[in-house]
Amino acid sequence: MLPFIIRRIGQSILVLLITGVIAFSMFRFVGDPIDNMLGQERTMADIERMRTQLGLDQPIPVQYFRFLQGAAQGDFGISYRQGREVSEIISERAPATLELAAVSAVFAVLLGVVLGVFTAIRRDGFVANFIMSASLVGVSLPTFLIGILLIYLFSVELGWLPSFGRGEVVKIGWWSTGLLTESGIKSLVLPMITLGLYQMTLIMRLVRSEMLEVLRQDYIRFARARGLSDRTINFRHALKNTMVPVITVIGLQLGAIIAFAIITETVFQWPGLGLLFINAIQFVDIPVMAAYLMMISVMFVLINLLVDILYAFIDPRIRVSGP
Repeated sequence: MLPFIIRRIGQSILVLLITGVIAFSMFRFVGDPIDNMLGQERTMADIERMRTQLGLDQPIPVQYFRFLQGAAQGDFGISYRQGREVSEIISERAPATLELAAVSAVFAVLLGVVLGVFTAIRRDGFVANFIMSASLVGVSLPTFLIGILLIYLFSVELGWLPSFGRGEVVKIGWWSTGLLTESGIKSLVLPMITLGLYQMTLIMRLVRSEMLEVLRQDYIRFARARGLSDRTINFRHALKNTMVPVITVIGLQLGAIIAFAIITETVFQWPGLGLLFINAIQFVDIPVMAAYLMMISVMFVLINLLVDILYAFIDPRIRVSGP
């Protein structure tokens, strides 16, 4: 087991380094931050001085390794736009994104698994068929359109929920949460549904498909022949074996929830990392963009690493035959 984990950790580090180099290089084509930082009266001497001060006169590999060296110490540099430490800005915005992603993930996984099991067990019922038909909405419609429709229905027409912002938050140390206030919970509902709906429908359809496949296996027929109850067969035998391949997809979707938060935060003006990244692109704030991308990459890699390790525990054959 230990060689398997070491091999996966090595692969994860390599992926992070390659992703970081590519992304840091691509940022050079976004624009020139000097144009946004200096006014119209700037001179060539001002431009050269600013480039030297920011280290933009150095080759890209040198800039990137300096960024890695600082990031390893928790220092992501200074924001070109705000003139503040990037780590300080991220620590202010991260709670909003992580809270939204966590709530959306719980919504997607719990509801997806429950509905997937229900539609598999009651596959010929009217309710199950209705749920499967309605799930096409979550799979087909783009995230931003779902958000706009929810805003129109629940905010504009019904006036039940706020259409933007995070509501009132409570500070717990450096962490801020809206789960302890009424306005914070109300503000979280629409972004949570928007962000988690696609993942929920995907998980639901996958669980249903896998469970139907498992229910057709010979050992399930043997269990029925032994007189075991439907509850025992469905939840102790079928569901357990259904979740083995589903765990991998759930892990990938958890990473996707954090990445797709950019769209949701833009639609709902959610004060998180996604909205920060969009503003950083507009102002060519390279330190913020690089820090955000590295953060998302680390989250993706960690989630996939944990899923690989969990998968190896569930199915020991992975340790031997896995790449």
